[in-house]
Amino acid sequence: MSELMDLTGRRLAEAIRVGEASAVEATEAALERIERRDGALAAFVRVTPELALAQARAADRLLAAAGDGPVPPLLGVPVPIKDLNMVAGLPMAAGSAALADFVAPVDDGVVTLLREAGTVMVGKTATPELGLPPYTETDIAPPVRNPWDETRSPGGSSGGAAAAVAGGMVPIAQGSDGGGSIRIPAAACGLVGLKPSRGRISTGPNGVDGAALATSGVLTRDVRDTALALDVLARPWPGDDRLLPRPAAGSFLAACDTDPGPLRVGVVLTPFITPDAPVHPEAIRAVEKTIALLEARGHRVEQVGVPFPAEQWQPFKDVWSVMAAQAPIPPEREHLLVPLTRWMRERGRGVGGVAYANAIANGQQLQRQAASAWADVDLVLSPTLAQPAAPIGSIRNDADPARDFEDQCAYTPWTSTWNILGAPAISLPVHRARVGGGEAGPAEPAEPVERAGPVEPAEPAEPAGPMLPFGAMLGARTGREDLLLALAASLEPDFAPGS
Repeated sequence: MSELMDLTGRRLAEAIRVGEASAVEATEAALERIERRDGALAAFVRVTPELALAQARAADRLLAAAGDGPVPPLLGVPVPIKDLNMVAGLPMAAGSAALADFVAPVDDGVVTLLREAGTVMVGKTATPELGLPPYTETDIAPPVRNPWDETRSPGGSSGGAAAAVAGGMVPIAQGSDGGGSIRIPAAACGLVGLKPSRGRISTGPNGVDGAALATSGVLTRDVRDTALALDVLARPWPGDDRLLPRPAAGSFLAACDTDPGPLRVGVVLTPFITPDAPVHPEAIRAVEKTIALLEARGHRVEQVGVPFPAEQWQPFKDVWSVMAAQAPIPPEREHLLVPLTRWMRERGRGVGGVAYANAIANGQQLQRQAASAWADVDLVLSPTLAQPAAPIGSIRNDADPARDFEDQCAYTPWTSTWNILGAPAISLPVHRARVGGGEAGPAEPAEPVERAGPVEPAEPAEPAGPMLPFGAMLGARTGREDLLLALAASLEPDFAPGS
């Protein structure tokens, strides 16, 4: 039954509903894949076979009792939880030796919603310390490895979740995104990764919004799995003050079957926050392929500019530093943190109240500037990452954490803007190519071409290296996940066909 893990989450749930497989069989298949494959990838920091099988048996009993009646939409589907979210009674180290003794007293809200949707919690997936960098390399576990090339990182901070899905161990994995942490590993691992709008997925009932940059979500191999998971997670909790309208189609899954167009899509290749960052030619090719797919479907594609000067992003270093400083680390365990975290926390403690308030106000102003700059288009298209999946150890820099942070920004120069804007963005696995050596590619011209036209086959890299995925990212206005999902579903049949 190991092949069950090759199915999408929806197809697996259907197989369980109609009796082609049981929830226990699906769970055993996931546990077998994890046992066989995770030794090489290190996607999981904790596997929970007893809990998973108990939940699977309960799912099979529920299905039997339901007869022909309705059952939860993901009944029996294995879905691990990122180790930044609490699962009652389980340790949650958040990638840090400083939190190694913490045991979660309650379930986080997203864990509750996934359980109510019928999912089976097979384990906790790896995250870098406190979810801060876009690589998943900690001091408490081996580095997580990319299933496409085990010398490379799957990205972060939802790196373990991405490796689990791309490695065929589960069809869906929960993740979170505060500056790209779903979309970065989605691009590095050839997956679908949606960052929902601010407020679409509640932090309740236990969490608070704080700077409101981060949101929960999932990583999947399939656009409709992402849509179904959003339907499950986009439920309010008491006390929420951001209630976005539901899609006109009635659900995000139904939105995937609606006609999204014709649309106006703006293309921007210039990195938003690090304009001089080198952009790999295959990252550009991912955008060119997406343009060709869009134009073939009758959408209008045009050049747009960056939404704001790069220097206006700089105050958000203060916001991220304060977020790091807020983490409840016992003072006597501070020395166990990695150098990047200590550097960010020290920086955050030095940010005054007025400076922090100004940084938050600056973000609100950037929302208005971006809305004005992109008023004439429905969606904005860019690469997801400036480079292919990064070789393990190539960004982490314990000797110079400030340089570490700068290199993170150069690797991910587009993703964090959508967190600041509070708007939804999705990374799609549109392209694959062979790359050699792992070095940064040459910088591309700052201005995108007027239109892509026919896309020529990529020149093979010399020397030929591993086949790696490249993502293209589409962003929309706040609340328009339905539009992103409808367009993504229409493009999905042509994602990276044999390239």
